[in-house]
Amino acid sequence: MIDPSTIERILDSANISDVVSEFVTLKKRGVNQLGLCPFHNEKTPSFTVSPAKGIFKCFGCGKGGNSVNFIMELEQLSYPDALRWLAKKFHIEIEEKEESQEEKLLKDERESMMIVSAFAQKYFSRFLLKENEGRTIGLSYLRERGIRDDIITKFELGYCPDGKDLFTQAATREGYKMDFLEKTGLTIKRDDWIRDRFGGRVIFPVHNVAGRVIAFGGRTLTNDKKVAKYLNSPESEIYHKGRTLYGIYQAKRDITKLDKCYLVEGYTDVLSFHQAGIENVVASSGTSLTIDQIRLIRRFSPNITIVYDGDDAGIKASLRGIDMVLEEGINVKVLPLPRGEDPDSFARSMSAGELTEYIKKNETDFIKFKTQLLMGTVENDPVSKAKLINEIVRSISVIPDTITRTIYIKECSRLMDVQEAVLYSEIRKIQNKQSEDHTRKELQEIQTQAAKPAATPAEKKTANPFETEEREIIRVLLKYFNHEVFEMEDEETNEVSTYTVGVYVISELHNDGLTSVNPKVTAILAAMEENLYNKDFDPIRFFTLHPDSEISQYASNLLADKYIESKRWSKGGAFIESERELLYLLVPKLIQEYKSKKVKMMLKKLEQQINEASKNNETEKLMEYMGQHMKLKEVLKELSVLLGFRTIS
Repeated sequence: MIDPSTIERILDSANISDVVSEFVTLKKRGVNQLGLCPFHNEKTPSFTVSPAKGIFKCFGCGKGGNSVNFIMELEQLSYPDALRWLAKKFHIEIEEKEESQEEKLLKDERESMMIVSAFAQKYFSRFLLKENEGRTIGLSYLRERGIRDDIITKFELGYCPDGKDLFTQAATREGYKMDFLEKTGLTIKRDDWIRDRFGGRVIFPVHNVAGRVIAFGGRTLTNDKKVAKYLNSPESEIYHKGRTLYGIYQAKRDITKLDKCYLVEGYTDVLSFHQAGIENVVASSGTSLTIDQIRLIRRFSPNITIVYDGDDAGIKASLRGIDMVLEEGINVKVLPLPRGEDPDSFARSMSAGELTEYIKKNETDFIKFKTQLLMGTVENDPVSKAKLINEIVRSISVIPDTITRTIYIKECSRLMDVQEAVLYSEIRKIQNKQSEDHTRKELQEIQTQAAKPAATPAEKKTANPFETEEREIIRVLLKYFNHEVFEMEDEETNEVSTYTVGVYVISELHNDGLTSVNPKVTAILAAMEENLYNKDFDPIRFFTLHPDSEISQYASNLLADKYIESKRWSKGGAFIESERELLYLLVPKLIQEYKSKKVKMMLKKLEQQINEASKNNETEKLMEYMGQHMKLKEVLKELSVLLGFRTIS
């Protein structure tokens, strides 16, 4: 348990911009900051951070909230664990009471896997540096490869002892459950047979963007060709290989600062580049490059340089990755390496200055790369040359930005000696074909949706027909709860009493017994009612920092949404007052509209009951319903007049 005063310190320290910028490149836009949303794929930034309000909001996917919500959503953490993450970032010491056995059992499975992985990393790192086997075998190997001690520490490299289950025994002695050792892939269990997955291997921990260990890569030191050279953790709840980039945690700051990312294949490629002073580098870890990995890079920079091995496999991998990167709207370059070299060996063969100079001179755009690679084999063969042009045109066609696409068409025209009009014609053909395929796919999806059963009456019933009105009422309460806008004169004493927006709204809702089917709205109104006369109550802070993430996100979303002035305030080109100045009109109008809609729904229900009673000749019920109907009609008429408070001038 984290005590309330510590939570308050964490929330005060957790500046939303500082937290989000760890994961998203933000650019200033007026008083706010803008970036690409980390929660869904987008090419045009719609993710907004408001430093003044301490909240974030994505207008694309709708996610929003405070610093705690951001970490909870991104790292899939519980509220307490997100607070611990922030406390660590902002160097706030947390004193907690010891967890009970029940609390330990209730720990989130995902978090338990993270904890096991963290233990494993510390065990492997300690074994590499402190144990005789680790130093003589693992550390010796790393030093033979020229890897410095500072890089070993930076990437938390380690060594797993060579034995059947030495690591597993150590973990279980420390109280870590076999269930989570299996789920993380650290231990392999078959009936009564148990062994360590990474026994006798040098360990490369894989970190997520936040720096937590989620998986491992292990390199064997044996020459046995039957043994896999590299072994990786299996897919798990916390590790998805196709969504992960080795080195992203160590590289993200430099990728953002330099606005460029070098993409290599393996663990040691990343280490050697870092050792040469180039830190904006990540690896796809031997897997074929995926869309998710490209999008992860794009969160930090729209510029990628692919640096793969100088052999046939590396060249094919470069060619395969180019179109995928281009399709995501990213500027791609390729750095060809001399034949037989890989980024690791090449970076170690020269000084940091020489490597930087080589990159400047040799990185090239994808058209030149493909042309230089293939032109020598097609020079006197028109058919092969046409195939090469088609291949380049196909790559250009996937570029989403029109201006960028036009520039590449000009470059291709110049290099390949082909008229631009011909290239444009080919691109149109490709795009038309893609459009037809897309339309066909959409039609299939529509047909699939149509074949699904309709929502049940129970499902329809859970919808909130008053969502729009309630959202606007809560938004106004959040912003203007303590503003004194209304006054009422006592008819007998002529004394004038002033009322806040909060008192007015809560009283009006209470007087007519108006409640919501939305539990978040109910909870917010209840908390506001408790604080009606508390002048120190700050609803924005109270609800955006609320421990219930659903409530804090609901409040943050409302505060992030822009208020669109209604046409009713600007008819005939009249001067448009600010929202604050219109509260004396706006607030009663909101309540009036809310009540009117409630009454109309009640009238609709009564009309159905009147029809049923009439059909069944239920005279008593019919008369009762008609009486209620007449009263509600009168109420509806009265609601057309603004409710009876005068305003403070």
